[in-house]
Amino acid sequence: MHSTPGAARLFHGPGGRALLVLTFINLFNYLDRFVVSALVESLRADLWLTDTRLGWLMTSFTIVYALASPVFGALGDRRSRPPLVALGVLLWSGATMLSGAARGFYTLLLARAAVGVGEAAYGTLSPGLLADYFGKDRRGRAYATFFAAIPIGSALGYIVGGLVEHRFGWRTAFVISGAPGVLLAYWCLRLPDPPRGASERPWLELGKRGLAATYRRLLANRPYVLAVAGYAAYTFAVGGMAFWMPAFLERSRGVPRAIATVQFGAVVVMTGFAGTFAGGFFADWLRRRRREADLWVSGIATLLAAPLSLAVFLTWRPGLYLSALIAAQLLLFASSGPINAALMNVVPPAERATAAALSILAIHVFGDLPSPTLIGVLSDHSSLGRAVLIVPAAILISGAIWTWAAWRGERAAALAGAGPGDDRAA
Repeated sequence: MHSTPGAARLFHGPGGRALLVLTFINLFNYLDRFVVSALVESLRADLWLTDTRLGWLMTSFTIVYALASPVFGALGDRRSRPPLVALGVLLWSGATMLSGAARGFYTLLLARAAVGVGEAAYGTLSPGLLADYFGKDRRGRAYATFFAAIPIGSALGYIVGGLVEHRFGWRTAFVISGAPGVLLAYWCLRLPDPPRGASERPWLELGKRGLAATYRRLLANRPYVLAVAGYAAYTFAVGGMAFWMPAFLERSRGVPRAIATVQFGAVVVMTGFAGTFAGGFFADWLRRRRREADLWVSGIATLLAAPLSLAVFLTWRPGLYLSALIAAQLLLFASSGPINAALMNVVPPAERATAAALSILAIHVFGDLPSPTLIGVLSDHSSLGRAVLIVPAAILISGAIWTWAAWRGERAAALAGAGPGDDRAA
């Protein structure tokens, strides 16, 4: 199941079917998450919301998402995973549709927070499922396919939200975005649940399986901790940028609202698709030469994206800031597959759901939980154009952490006499 080379063989057998289903669900996962970003200015006018309250719509989702993730992580390491994922799909889709019935800030806040419960199940369990279907030789490409749905789904959130809102209103945009959930959940229920570690040789030592013991091992796992730390800074930047970019284009660059959402959505889908695939495939190629290929790709690409993202917010000519935006997004998306592969590669298969849950908790609590609201607060006290300047700084920090972690891992492997393809315990 996991030994056949070639990109086309990714879609062969049970693993290929699971990859297609989970990738398609991931697309709607991010469509439902980011449709609210396309509706920011309409919600602001219709419900009389400040930028701080608009930021809280994303922050409330992130708080619930982060807190619910450890619960599903613990369940995912001990229970059948497809039914849990299907339940999550139904929950987030229903909450998205209920967002369209909101009559004020607090009802909308509650509905958006409920989306986080459902997405916590999916986001926590899907990476481990794919790791059990695909061995290390194909995991980067599998994750590249899976995470390519993020920019496509995010872009569809902007585009569908913007177009439907323009024609039918923001309430209809929420309903249309959440409606496909029932069919997606049914597809997920039909997936088999592979044994933990089915795609690789068994780990010799798993230790105690208690939840507290698992958390202690993860927090003592230096490669895992460094990968998560860089991911938190990355998520801070990407989350803030994703939420506020359409509003930034409208207010600071004078782009009409309908065009701003569609324009940014088009950039996201184009750069995300190309960048995610390029990063995943390049990491798989580099892995034959570099032990820490996933971290090298993530770190260097993110470092290169930092000055480009600064140019996005400091230049006024459309040709300059759009070119910088496209290049920065390409580089940022290149790390999507590799960094998630890096996280799964340094933990035992039996603990991957818990590891994914803990990483989700950390990257959102320290990442895109505070960033949309912080940018909103700074915007209320100065301007949105100034507030978004914290994004390039966070990107630089993320790239620096990942690059240092890659160098540290290579150095430790050289001292231990391990080769590029050797497995290593966490």
